[in-house]
Amino acid sequence: MALPTLTAPGSLSVLGLGEQAHIHYQLCPSELVEQAVHLGQGVLNDTGALCIKTGEFTGRSPKDKFTVKDSITENSVHWNNFNIPIDEKYFHQLKKKLLDYLGSKEEIWVRDAYACADPAYRLNIRVINENPWSNLFAYNMFLRPTEEEVEDFEPDWHIIQAPGFKADPAVDGTRQHNFAIVSFTHKTILIGGTGYTGEMKKGIFSVLNYILPHDKKVLSMHCSANMGEAGDVAVFFGLSGTGKTTLSADPARKLIGDDEHGWTSDSVFNFEGGCYAKTIDLSEEKEPEIFHAIRPGALVENVSFLEGTNTIDFSCKKTTENTRVSYPLDFISNSLEPASGGLPKNIFFLTCDAYGVLPPVSKLTPGHAMYQFISGYTAKVAGTEAGVTEPKSTFSACFGAPFLPLHPGFYAKMLGEKMKENKVNVWMINTGWSGGPYGIGKRMKLNYTRAMITAVLNGSMDHVAFNPHPVFGMMMPEICPGVPSESLDPRCTWADEAAYDTASRNLAKEFIQNFEKYAGGVGEEILDAAPKA
Repeated sequence: MALPTLTAPGSLSVLGLGEQAHIHYQLCPSELVEQAVHLGQGVLNDTGALCIKTGEFTGRSPKDKFTVKDSITENSVHWNNFNIPIDEKYFHQLKKKLLDYLGSKEEIWVRDAYACADPAYRLNIRVINENPWSNLFAYNMFLRPTEEEVEDFEPDWHIIQAPGFKADPAVDGTRQHNFAIVSFTHKTILIGGTGYTGEMKKGIFSVLNYILPHDKKVLSMHCSANMGEAGDVAVFFGLSGTGKTTLSADPARKLIGDDEHGWTSDSVFNFEGGCYAKTIDLSEEKEPEIFHAIRPGALVENVSFLEGTNTIDFSCKKTTENTRVSYPLDFISNSLEPASGGLPKNIFFLTCDAYGVLPPVSKLTPGHAMYQFISGYTAKVAGTEAGVTEPKSTFSACFGAPFLPLHPGFYAKMLGEKMKENKVNVWMINTGWSGGPYGIGKRMKLNYTRAMITAVLNGSMDHVAFNPHPVFGMMMPEICPGVPSESLDPRCTWADEAAYDTASRNLAKEFIQNFEKYAGGVGEEILDAAPKA
């Protein structure tokens, strides 16, 4: 396939890629799809989307993500199980090997894109890929410059990604053959040994989670966001399975984005140009926007087909439960362009509490909000993870611990300051169980959850009476339009209230134990908001 009229950037010669390989630069989605199918790397489903397998890895590999420890990061990065240091010599060593590997290929794919819909914070990215479908992912997920902008494009960061290249742990400083390495000094992300495309997306997210709060005083957030007709912005935080994408997809409101945003002094803006949605058990009835986004230009990962057809079996977990689709934001009919709104009026923390302890809706003080933000709680249940047969607590700081280079207290402090400055209401929504734990109680009905959020957004909750939860302290409303009042206090929904009290204290102890590792980096207001076990 011939190159487009755009000329491949000269900086590739500096990297050693300008001569050996045939460079496919800035190809459009249809060309990338055609190449992937021609190379036998993917097939089209019955709606025209490209379906591929990511190979050995069908999800991120957090233990194999490294940050170069140098003069920039040594005393600023919060080193832990997610921010794993690696010596700079290994970065240089692997970068040379990776570039030599790509330079030996007959073809490589290069794309210029950017992150951050607010021009004041734009981050130009040059992506270099081993295959066309990875480059399609970059097209879908990052923001797309115009042809005029491409002509004099200067990258701030590089992503160099080659799934077929494998590191040698014995000499390359890695844990195993796959790796993702971020160097803030060299402004480069190296990815090898894994075809999981989300490593590119989350690599840039991790970079922004350092640059924006640390250097620009902008709060970076792992959240979805939408905006009402009056310009009121709502932000939704939540771990996988809590409803972050589903509940922000409101036909009455404009979607700003489904996953990554920044909060400035006067706006909330999307980092991305697309969505990366889970497709397990996807249905037209439950999530019509995502369902209809699976069309030409979309990239669908690790799904299976109904036997004898090219129709996707969304219920199949044969390859992985983490089946995904990426598509440009404008595939969603009510997406906002440009993807930037005003200041938030309401923030929702979404949790799926499989113990049936937390209220279905509650209002948080700034102290409680910061405590819950750092905790980032949800509970997995049977079927969501191999080997899980009963509720299992999960805590992920700021609802995105694997992507936070700084101490969680840093982000929580910024959140608290912005909440107070802008008089933002923060709510916790439990999309999990009521009347008992998983196996005894029942999952909160989706229409009730939607009614709670609607009541908050339309102001119906502004003047109702609230009572504090006796253990966790969040304020529970006495009434909520569209929701049975008897379901609003979780203790009242249990047949055995003494059993509820025991479950509540047990969960509180888990919160307290989890928070011990962050206690040294937060203030008294947050510490005072701990549950009373």
